[in-house]
Amino acid sequence: MSPRRRNDGSGGDAARGRVPGARGRLFSGACGAGARRLRATAGTGSELRVVDAMAGTIERYFRLAEQGTTVRTEVLAGLTTFLTMAYIVVVNPVILGEAGMPVAAVAAATCLAAGFGSILMGLVSNYPLALAPGMGLNAYFTFTVVKGMGVPWPTALGCVFLSGAAFLLLTVVGVRQLIISAMPRALFAAVAGGVGLFIAFIGLGDAGVIVARPGTMVGLGSLTTPTAALSLLGLLLIAALQARRVRGAMLLGILATAAVGWGIGLVHVAPGAYHAGDLAAAAFKLDVPAALNLKGGIGLSLVEIVFVFLFVDLFDNVGTLVAVTRKAGLVAPDGSIPRLNRILVVDSIAMAAGALVGTSPVTSYIESAAGVAAGGRTGLTSVVVGALFLVTLLFAPLVQAIPAAATAPALILVGGMMMGALAEVDWTEPGESIPAFLTVIMIPLSYSIANGLAFGITSHAALKLVRGDVRRGDWLIYVLAALCVARFVYLA
Repeated sequence: MSPRRRNDGSGGDAARGRVPGARGRLFSGACGAGARRLRATAGTGSELRVVDAMAGTIERYFRLAEQGTTVRTEVLAGLTTFLTMAYIVVVNPVILGEAGMPVAAVAAATCLAAGFGSILMGLVSNYPLALAPGMGLNAYFTFTVVKGMGVPWPTALGCVFLSGAAFLLLTVVGVRQLIISAMPRALFAAVAGGVGLFIAFIGLGDAGVIVARPGTMVGLGSLTTPTAALSLLGLLLIAALQARRVRGAMLLGILATAAVGWGIGLVHVAPGAYHAGDLAAAAFKLDVPAALNLKGGIGLSLVEIVFVFLFVDLFDNVGTLVAVTRKAGLVAPDGSIPRLNRILVVDSIAMAAGALVGTSPVTSYIESAAGVAAGGRTGLTSVVVGALFLVTLLFAPLVQAIPAAATAPALILVGGMMMGALAEVDWTEPGESIPAFLTVIMIPLSYSIANGLAFGITSHAALKLVRGDVRRGDWLIYVLAALCVARFVYLA
């Protein structure tokens, strides 16, 4: 056997008079069987040197060896994360479609925003965090801002863009970091749980399982209607796939339920030609001047929208960061999260970019933990996720054929998954449990994340005052509580 054909990867280097180093070991260990086949079949050493250089560049940029991972592991982790969160490509357009936005265009915007945000997060922060339009934030965008406040969706997109710009400024000057340190962790968990109930409530309504009742406000709908029956079938199917630990259970369940809907004639698929204009119908349609002139000026309506986007996005990010970094073993010895500023800056930029392409606020996804469980430890995982979302852009027009009965089960189960955060609340401590409970219950019942946040922050500050637990470092909590009270007075 010639030196160049040896399987241990050292013969070719010896033949060229070069001692194999870390890059050679990385190539054979990290790039896997495909790279070894390339070694064996390369006609000259030039192809090998190019691949070796690329592998070395990737290793150095993402510090793979330092984190004890490989290219192959990171790619598989990225694929795992993508499969667990790909449902957003179907669900987000359905929710924003209720705000009057073009469904195919929102699907394209979802892919673009998730692709851009995830790739940027991986390259800048080097964390295995994937981004996409956030569940809960899209519901607030549609049902509170557009439907509840009567704000046109281009103006609402303008508010999202302004929120991203404001977040970037607040991050640079350190205000977002102050909020993170000032807010009690129980309130973070309560917002996640309340948003989960909100999303599940919307899903149950879309499924026809819960309907309006004059005497009791809500009641049980007819479960024998085609939409309700199909939704319950989808709920059972997705739950079964999740119980079996099937990767991509949510996406597979949505598609299977949609196929049943097509088969029984609940939805009629009419394939047609799609043009770039169809997919770009929401891109760059944001109306920033109109957003600045809500209620005749930069008034409480704009402030309230930005306030909710800020806090829900911030809580989403912090909750995800803590969960993912702990699971990956990336937390610093003092409990802090390294490169936190980079993460928050990318989050702000991704939100503004999402508004430009035509979608609700972009945030980090807790589904990133699935990729970490598969071995992902660096930003290369996020880059892979982003690339897969960009490839999914090719299928964006097909989203219009997915019935609401197929996406409603996903909303219900995503809401249920978000309820897990409530385990972090100490329900035996009144100073912690009462604000958490008010936050959780007010979000779905008032159909507003803003109301839940306001009740939680105000009650937390009030209980600290009556208990005499007032500290100099808590000034920001009392400022926020005063703003919430002023909001209640204004709404009255």
